[in-house]
Amino acid sequence: MLRSRKAKIVATLGPSSQTYNEILSLHEAGADVFRLNFSHGTHEQHRQTYEIIRQIEETVQSPIAILADLQGPKLRIGLFKENAIILEQDTTFILDTYADPGDQNRVYLPHPELFAAVIPGIELLLDDGKIRLIVESSTPHQIITKVKNGGKLSNRKGVNIPGVSIPISAITEKDKADLEFALDLGVDWVAISFVQRPEDILEAKDLIGGRAKLISKIEKPKAMEHLVEIIGLSDGVMVARGDLGVEMAPEDVPTAQKTIIRECREAGKPVIVATQMLDSMIQNPAPTRAEASDVATAIYDGVDAVMLSAESASGQFPRESVSMMSRIIKQVENDPFYHNLLQVYRPSIRPNIYGAMTAAARQVAQTIPVKAIVTFTETGNSALHETRERPASRIVALTPQVVTARMMCLFWGTLPILCEPISSLADMVKKASDRLVANKVVDTGDRVIILAGVPFGQQSGTNIMRIVDINSEYGDK
Repeated sequence: MLRSRKAKIVATLGPSSQTYNEILSLHEAGADVFRLNFSHGTHEQHRQTYEIIRQIEETVQSPIAILADLQGPKLRIGLFKENAIILEQDTTFILDTYADPGDQNRVYLPHPELFAAVIPGIELLLDDGKIRLIVESSTPHQIITKVKNGGKLSNRKGVNIPGVSIPISAITEKDKADLEFALDLGVDWVAISFVQRPEDILEAKDLIGGRAKLISKIEKPKAMEHLVEIIGLSDGVMVARGDLGVEMAPEDVPTAQKTIIRECREAGKPVIVATQMLDSMIQNPAPTRAEASDVATAIYDGVDAVMLSAESASGQFPRESVSMMSRIIKQVENDPFYHNLLQVYRPSIRPNIYGAMTAAARQVAQTIPVKAIVTFTETGNSALHETRERPASRIVALTPQVVTARMMCLFWGTLPILCEPISSLADMVKKASDRLVANKVVDTGDRVIILAGVPFGQQSGTNIMRIVDINSEYGDK
């Protein structure tokens, strides 16, 4: 679908957005990618949602990307006899391996690997950091703590351990079952949660086997120690500020976010900023000014996409949330300062043919009026290389592969369009002209840049550039 903005919107689906009309409404409001959150819902519910999205894709005659987000090793306490307790400051509280319902003195912690990982003096954060416990001692069956910050603690609340590398895989048995199911459905992207080290990504990629692209969610401070390696191994990255904000000091999160974005842009990898972006719109029809500024800041930083979670999944105003996010993005992108920032902080040109060709296309588009930069691509790589340049002109990615078209819906500034394979330079110009006019990207007389690789029909990489006047007598100048 032709949109007037370049940054993309990822919308999470859930109880507030599960019917055909609800999901279609979100897509029309601006959602480019739909997220299936496997922390919630059944396989059958996700199957039904997937099928609805593909029906909508057929209706609107435009590719739509689907992201499967795996739960990962989310650490949680067990249950209480009375469902909840009140912890008083400076009292002793025990986490143990006994599955009996908890009380004022203890609770079940069903993660035996934690008992060996903790040491006296470290903090345990419960319920998104609202409850803070200091470890006093531990055995293979008990962690004895003193309550630093008390309050209400209820069933199944999450546990975070800042600064500790937990010896568990980022892929749980549940994740493996969910992953296989999602891949069989045909999702385009898979996000893995709580990545800590490069080995987590290698394990996930081995399981995915090339059937989808992989997004690493940065939500553990330990991941920041291996950030460049993690980005290099990933197909994309998500700045998941929920758990990251629990385990990291609040004042450190903005710096971490900008560091991740900067490294992703240098590496040419898509980056998504997520969590609580328009949080108040879960219950209100308009965001706070701070939330609007938060979204705008991410766009000014040059992210590929911003994401809605509960706002679109379970909130009272899902369509309004997507529409508001789209309006904020458009407002930022219409600011000349936005394009100046993108050029000031543009990554260095890569010393290869891809880098030279995509940089040249951007430079030409800055020198003469160019309506679009068009790439012919089988895999999406040439489009991805062009997005790294963040050109002022729209990027149009023509591909014969529907899976590639869907995947590219996440790429900044990229409009993916299905197109038959090309066989010659004349065929390239004609098909580009036909598809761009049919999709109302250009008008007769507009000028575009076309990037492709020869010999045609092979994955040879971009090695030619043509400047074309649409529907001119000879096609190129």
